[in-house]
Amino acid sequence: MKKLLYVILDGVGDLPIKELVNKTPLEAANTPNMDRLASKGKGGYVYTVGEGIAPESDIGVISILGYDAHKYYTGRGPLESYAEGLDIADGDLAYRVNFATKDSASDKIIDRRVGRNLTTEEATKLAAEINSKVRLSSRPSTFTFKNTIGHRGVLVIKRKDGGSLSAEVTNTDPAYGKEGVFGVAKATFDNVIMKCEPTEGHEDSEEAKIAASLTNEFINKSTAVLSESSVNKKRAREGKLIANLILSRDAGDRLPSFPKLDKVYGKHFGCFVEMPVERGIALLTGMEVVDLPLPSGDLEKDYMLRADKVLEVLKNFDCLYIHIKGPDEPSHDGDYNAKKEAIELIDKYFFGPILKKLDMGNTVIAITADHSTPCKIKAHSDDPVPLLVSGGGVTPDGLSGYGESSCRKGSLGKMIGPEILPYLMKLL
Repeated sequence: MKKLLYVILDGVGDLPIKELVNKTPLEAANTPNMDRLASKGKGGYVYTVGEGIAPESDIGVISILGYDAHKYYTGRGPLESYAEGLDIADGDLAYRVNFATKDSASDKIIDRRVGRNLTTEEATKLAAEINSKVRLSSRPSTFTFKNTIGHRGVLVIKRKDGGSLSAEVTNTDPAYGKEGVFGVAKATFDNVIMKCEPTEGHEDSEEAKIAASLTNEFINKSTAVLSESSVNKKRAREGKLIANLILSRDAGDRLPSFPKLDKVYGKHFGCFVEMPVERGIALLTGMEVVDLPLPSGDLEKDYMLRADKVLEVLKNFDCLYIHIKGPDEPSHDGDYNAKKEAIELIDKYFFGPILKKLDMGNTVIAITADHSTPCKIKAHSDDPVPLLVSGGGVTPDGLSGYGESSCRKGSLGKMIGPEILPYLMKLL
């Protein structure tokens, strides 16, 4: 029986960049290992959720795992909250949140991520202060706030009177909007705190009005607590931005109900995931999460560790799904050179060791992304992502390498995300 190695390079898709001689970071990168796979494989290009949709990571991942996100998605908040062990019942309100920095005298946001240097230790102390000192009084209710990685966190609000809360409320994070149930990244926005309100068409919903009121109350009261925190006073003395604001987005009021992958395909799935949203999706789709240390920041070390782990555990699974965050963060910073370097490190220290020892005759390797993140716009876009499928007796297309332009010429042609996994299952 053939094995599947399904590798997602987060945000790897991009657009041509003048400074890279009109190549994308993936095309400009030195990637001999992925190019070797391309020369022996098939290529295509994928709109992960659908044409014209610039997906967040969650709906991108759901889609490339074979699910119709329009049917199953219930918001990012429930996915991340579930991954963190928080209890979520139907009618509870779950958010993905960020610690952020606001101007002390206005609603202007100075930095949506506290300079990206809030430590887990600091965030844990701040979360403990919020949980111990904030009380919601506008309606009988309770909440649980938990920090996750860096500036990120989750929030679950529950009514105590037996009533439900509706996720049909707007984000307070100005960088993200909502299109139906989907969260969407905005290309441009005013960097000020947004008030949480019922979404259009739900202005008369009592559940949405109460949800919005409790959200605004939580944000206002948590700001007061954070502004007086000794953690933030110490950061201020050190010349760092303070974490005096919680921004909410991507609300959900129930967990999704995914058909389990092992039941759908009759295969045992394992996965390597790094972020809470990916872990939540993995657990809810029935994948077995392979425990790994959190990323250390040393990409060479992290990729080598993951390569070693693939070779160690692949025998235990029929399919191994691996999500690698590397290329996405420099994309959001507009740093095309750092993105190119991250791709090169993945090729050398992840794919290099694997390909030396893997039985390619009995292993199918698929490489793609959950979305494109062009450095020019520093945000997710609706551009398609390159797909490469190699090994396992696949008939080659004769591709010149793994990149956006090359994969567009491949025989797989245009696909949408939910089509990938059924195709790969047939190859096994």
